[in-house]
Amino acid sequence: MLNSHVRTTNKDISVIIKDAQTLFHDAAALTGEKAIEARQRASRLLDTALATAHDAQVNAIDAGKEMAASADHYVKENPWKTISAAASLGLLLGVILGRK
Repeated sequence: MLNSHVRTTNKDISVIIKDAQTLFHDAAALTGEKAIEARQRASRLLDTALATAHDAQVNAIDAGKEMAASADHYVKENPWKTISAAASLGLLLGVILGRK
């Protein structure tokens, strides 16, 4: 679920940035009032992209904190299961790396 939100946000930001780049390119060829208007539209698009990226960053940080709290809670509630899982993983890695 989180991956789909990240992909969607990245796609949206990419589209917005490409539109802004196109507007800046067009504004370079224009003069006068039309150039100013194109630059302002491009600037607004970039501001939108920055705001969207900031929102995505805040959501990712919040999701990470929530997952960390959940993992912390699980470890505190099930210490022996956590120790056995970590020991099993360490043993498996030791066997795999020991063969090479």
